[in-house]
Amino acid sequence: MISFNEKYLAMKKLILTLTILTLFSGITFAQKFGFIDSGYILENIPSFRAAQEQLNQLSSQYQKELESMHAEIEQMYQDFQAESVLLSEDMKRKREDVIISKEKDYKQLQRKYFGPDGDLFQKRQGLVKPIQDDIFTAVQEIANEGSYAVIFDKADGTTLFFTNPRYDLSDQVLQKLGYK
Repeated sequence: MISFNEKYLAMKKLILTLTILTLFSGITFAQKFGFIDSGYILENIPSFRAAQEQLNQLSSQYQKELESMHAEIEQMYQDFQAESVLLSEDMKRKREDVIISKEKDYKQLQRKYFGPDGDLFQKRQGLVKPIQDDIFTAVQEIANEGSYAVIFDKADGTTLFFTNPRYDLSDQVLQKLGYK
């Protein structure tokens, strides 16, 4: 048989739990959420499109230079294969060293252009980061002005199963940036 004290403690726990749940649900309902589509925003900023075009041209230029260098290395290797029968061991070793040195130069140049801190990355940082910073500042201002607790970005693979267009703040961000 359950004593009066046990019933009292169980009832007290139940009331405390219900009170906590009510408080948390009230806090949750008071929060506002919104979302943006940074891809849409960036597409509507002319300076971003110009920066992307500039980066694409630079990337293409770097790629052509690397392809030319790679073709030269391939030709050196094919020539070496064809002539290796006629070469002395010393000459073979020297030709192999030249090919290996060229391959190292190729890989070093590839890292210089396309590496994590390479020229293309640095150029992108210089051209695109200021635009992204402006967008972030505009989103922060909108969040503060509208008392939004969270603003999601639905671009680039973020999974939002359903988004009501009423809560899309993308056009507000563009307006804040002076576009549209």
